[in-house]
Amino acid sequence: MTLTPSSPGTSEAPSIEALRDLRAATCNPVGAPTVTSDLSENVILTSLDDLHNWARLSSLWPLLYGTACCFIEFAALIGSRFDFDRFGLVPRSSPRQADLLITAGTVTMKMAPALVRLYEQMPEPKYVIAMGACTITGGMFSADSTTAVRGVDKLIPVDLYIPGCPPRPEAIFDAVIKLRKKVGNEALAERGNLQPTHRYLTIEHAMKPVEPIVTGSYLRAETQKAAFAAGAGLPLATPEPEALEATPSSSDA
Repeated sequence: MTLTPSSPGTSEAPSIEALRDLRAATCNPVGAPTVTSDLSENVILTSLDDLHNWARLSSLWPLLYGTACCFIEFAALIGSRFDFDRFGLVPRSSPRQADLLITAGTVTMKMAPALVRLYEQMPEPKYVIAMGACTITGGMFSADSTTAVRGVDKLIPVDLYIPGCPPRPEAIFDAVIKLRKKVGNEALAERGNLQPTHRYLTIEHAMKPVEPIVTGSYLRAETQKAAFAAGAGLPLATPEPEALEATPSSSDA
């Protein structure tokens, strides 16, 4: 567009649109930017809780506490087939750098103080996932063992339980997704007001010597006798209840 000086009375002055186009062509060859009127595509309205929760659920750093066979599932979980890292999960070796504790395997009385110590060293907010039957209820060791803990929820608070012996990696992913939803719905004030419960060696959970409850009487059941006979291929001589009662125990000695 070309503009020539106008003489008085010969032509009209250039319009506002012409001057605007001339300025845009000389000062900004690319052209004047246009601002869309749809603010929903350019402005995101959120709260501090949502922003904080979005950052936390996208970067959960787990501390893997494995004591038995369920822990072997993490070998497949971290591999390229399941891609453990796509959820932002970065396994840590120090509890002070982790906010998620995943327990897998049997927890004994000797390992219980170590588990609670690791949990107490984790910064708030922190979460716990109990993985496998032995971690949740004691599993197959809950019947005979006198040292197996019947569930880690007697020691530390648990947010999610993953049943199975062992659980598949897909079940662990499902638990992580549910935990991410829980983190996304939390508020800072609510998480700070939660009272710590289920601590080891507190007044409610003080360890006291008690009489043994595992007596082995279930071995004298007819179903167990039949299982023993079928497994050995010949009849087994099981002790009678009177013989067991007459045998002196180690506590009497």
